[in-house]
Amino acid sequence: METRATPGAERGSSRERMIRAAYELFEQRGFERTTVDDIAARAGVGRTTFFRAFATKEDVIFPDHDSLVASVRERLAAATPSAALVAVTEAARLVLAHYLAEGDLARARYRLTSNVPALRAREISGQRQYQRTFLTFIRTWMGDEPGTPLRAELMADAVVTAHNHVLRQWLRGRTTTPEADFDAAMAAVVELFAPRSPAATSGTEGAGGTQVVLLRTQRDLDDVLPELKRVLEQG
Repeated sequence: METRATPGAERGSSRERMIRAAYELFEQRGFERTTVDDIAARAGVGRTTFFRAFATKEDVIFPDHDSLVASVRERLAAATPSAALVAVTEAARLVLAHYLAEGDLARARYRLTSNVPALRAREISGQRQYQRTFLTFIRTWMGDEPGTPLRAELMADAVVTAHNHVLRQWLRGRTTTPEADFDAAMAAVVELFAPRSPAATSGTEGAGGTQVVLLRTQRDLDDVLPELKRVLEQG
């Protein structure tokens, strides 16, 4: 069957056209049955053009991952100790805002990663990269008190879990207020960790609704937060 460029393929950058074409084909034919040549033909570009933009067809599924991680690092690097919680929240919000802006594309990615094991593994690897980025920042912010490595790791995981809980609810059509849900989830994370942090007690008192942020684990927020609270109370 002949593959033709979709209407409007002339508009937009070749990269954008390839991303849209790939998602269309993955939904129509399935991920495994779609080739790089199929994507290039549908987008109206050559094979060489495809490989200038993407190393593999898997890369088309996560085209902005590296730039998003870089944005998170930049926001965290610009933070002062007294504004650490604000920085974490805003850094995580950058990622959530990107997914929300993608709209149907984000939902299509969710369907693909839910059904294609190789893509799910790739997504999990990317989530771990976010977790490590937040963990590095949080450990520095918490200082050298006893128990900091564990608390920092718990907090980074909680931030990721909270973000993902909100994102999944939106992707599944269970909420129309993801921004407000995000605020509430991050406030819950901050409530668990801020009182034990020197930076929180000396520099963020009275900050009100400051929050924390994002990434991914396999577990739901309702499962993780009670466990974190028990660990903190025991400390």
